[in-house]
Amino acid sequence: MLKFNFSTKETTKNTAIIIAVSDKGKIGNISQKLDKKISASISKTINMASNFSGKKKQSLLIPAPFDIGADFIILFGVGDKIANMSPYDIEILGGSLFKKLKANKIKQAEFIIDDIIDADKQAEFAAHIAYGALLASYDFDKYKTKNSKKVKIEYLNFVLADAKEAKKHFDMLQKIASGVFFARDLVTEPANIIYPESFAKIVKKELTPLGIKVQILTEKQMEKLGMGALLAVGKGSARPPRMAIMHYNALSKSAKNKEPIAFVGKGVTFDTGGISLKPSAGMDKMKWDMGGAAAVVGAMKALASRKAKVNVVAIVGLAENMPSSKATRPGDVVKSMSGKTIEILNTDAEGRLVLADALCYVQEKFKPKVIVDLATLTGAIIVALGHEYAGVFTNDNKIAEQLYTAGEEVGEKIWHMPLCKSWDKAIDSPIADIQNITNSTVGAGSATAAAFLQRFVDDGVKWAHIDIAGMAWADREIPTVPKGGSGYGVRLLDNFVRKYFEK
Repeated sequence: MLKFNFSTKETTKNTAIIIAVSDKGKIGNISQKLDKKISASISKTINMASNFSGKKKQSLLIPAPFDIGADFIILFGVGDKIANMSPYDIEILGGSLFKKLKANKIKQAEFIIDDIIDADKQAEFAAHIAYGALLASYDFDKYKTKNSKKVKIEYLNFVLADAKEAKKHFDMLQKIASGVFFARDLVTEPANIIYPESFAKIVKKELTPLGIKVQILTEKQMEKLGMGALLAVGKGSARPPRMAIMHYNALSKSAKNKEPIAFVGKGVTFDTGGISLKPSAGMDKMKWDMGGAAAVVGAMKALASRKAKVNVVAIVGLAENMPSSKATRPGDVVKSMSGKTIEILNTDAEGRLVLADALCYVQEKFKPKVIVDLATLTGAIIVALGHEYAGVFTNDNKIAEQLYTAGEEVGEKIWHMPLCKSWDKAIDSPIADIQNITNSTVGAGSATAAAFLQRFVDDGVKWAHIDIAGMAWADREIPTVPKGGSGYGVRLLDNFVRKYFEK
């Protein structure tokens, strides 16, 4: 496990010492220990290096003098606009730095934060560099039976004047990272380990000690509540469905249970498509069809870990979509908790059925002021936005703007997508209240799916649906997100709460 430290003095021995270099090769006043010995030689090395100028994320590894307590010096480019960097920009630098250390098989390093960064910004800079490195360090290898030959970075020390403030800031960020890692773990685990019952048990075990009240609804309890839509998804599986309800309340007694923020997550722990069976190629990836639920429970862990002053309730509907003699058939009609009947034309459009009952439950039981649901809902959103943005559909433009801003600040981008009456009309059923897909000539698959969900949102309730199908799993890495489960949505929801709802 990578450990971080913040101190006012250098340690005695490290594999490498990291020195920030701004664009055009400028270095600051390094510590006295290093200044007399190497400042001149560093400047000379930079001048001689044709491919290094101090631009963002550039690095140059050079041998260290034998008597400074390190094997190498790493010159690390931070660009020429340090004062204007956002926290996320700095985290990208931190993630890039981690990858440089890993590539050079450096286990221990020390970053000297000098006056190339303004004194009043050094603590924040150090904390966010460390946070970016922490996010980049995630590695899921629990099923490896042989010792990995990969070199793992063990220790990073940051040397700066206000080490105490940097540590305080990082401790808060580290708590958010715990939620991101929780979500990544859930998404990455195979479906024989994470299924509705086990997911629910893990959530209860992980979140209850943090002060979150967790209730698990069984299949029989959901039957009594009339959740025919969610139950229809899990009928073909030997793994019975579950619903997990989480309530975190850190407000005063007078504010308890009053109009909480609500998060709702799609938790299809494996999606074969049911009777409308998916092609075999790539079906293994459908273990992450519970990415929305993972993001929701990860966000709850982040909020509770950092003791956010807010009242939040979260609901995740959990089911496994399998074909069998008991499975729901195309053409079946089911009754949702809301009382609306649904004609199921395609059993692979199952996530919206899970969310329909979850949305109804959270409104009936908690009367939230705003609902945000997250789901790996449609391949159509990937056609529209690729793997750069999630799509947000909403009945309130202000919520869309807030989510957009919150996402931009933490690098979890969303794009506001339209809803219209034509798409709502396109899901009318000739024999039931609503059908779960449209005919092939309508198109707009992600929009009609959102229109379906909107049918289950009560008048006057502010609601946003975020389709994260292109974001829950990373096939290529970025500085703060390794390949695999991304944990997308945790930081977005945490920042959304922090900026607009937290007391």
